[in-house]
Amino acid sequence: MNSKRALRLGEVLKCLVYLLLTIYAVISLLPLFWMFTTAFKEGSAVISMPPQWIPYPTSLEHFRKLFSVSSIFRWLFNSAIVASLVTAFNLIFASMAAYPLARKQFAGRDLIFWLIISMMMIPGQITLVPLFLMVSKQGFLNKYMGLILPSMVTPFGIFLLKQFMQTLPKEVEDAAIIDGCGEFAIYSRIILPLTKPALAVLAIFIFTGNWNTLVWPLIATNSELMRTLPVGLASLRQEQMVDYGLLMAGAAFMAAPMIILFLRFQQFFTKGLTVGAVKG
Repeated sequence: MNSKRALRLGEVLKCLVYLLLTIYAVISLLPLFWMFTTAFKEGSAVISMPPQWIPYPTSLEHFRKLFSVSSIFRWLFNSAIVASLVTAFNLIFASMAAYPLARKQFAGRDLIFWLIISMMMIPGQITLVPLFLMVSKQGFLNKYMGLILPSMVTPFGIFLLKQFMQTLPKEVEDAAIIDGCGEFAIYSRIILPLTKPALAVLAIFIFTGNWNTLVWPLIATNSELMRTLPVGLASLRQEQMVDYGLLMAGAAFMAAPMIILFLRFQQFFTKGLTVGAVKG
């Protein structure tokens, strides 16, 4: 009798948890839903009271205005180039740094690792002025190099890959050494293929983070043609009047690739919560 009651109580609690999670998900998605619906509203319906949740009739006037008054496709190209190259460089350099920290024994290894970890605790705002001075001195302002160089490798990427590489069995390296593989061959042919799940997680995090970043591109560029999407969309806001329909159309245009990316690789987003958490 007690077991049946406990089982019934467990089912009730499970249903309650699912209900709370559903409510939380709906509340979390409301701003996204409002953004997309506002993008397809007519001009007068954007600020109508009471709010119009479902756009009727639908209109593409905000998107037509967005494509006609801005260099949005140039901004899209800049964001894609910067995010892609930053992601590629992070995968290369972070994996090269993580490999010896995870698989080799040498003096000062732990000290180097903790120094890298300590860099994650430094607020990004503190480094903005030194980075700007360095980039400006090298003549990289308003250039792709100035947007890419400060983010080519991140402490988070080294930490994530190092934690995952530590979980790989030592026997695979021993077998490769017996077969005559050198150090670089072990890294490129053995370790990297086994690290693909962590590399995919890091690629998604780095790409989405750089796609949405605003502060550094705003500082490192002052030319309209070199703006990225976040900076370009922010420039559409007028001083005297805010065209919310235009802004929502731009935000929807910017968010659509990330939504598609998430739906395509959502299993890697989930895996990113636990990758490297268990040490083998």
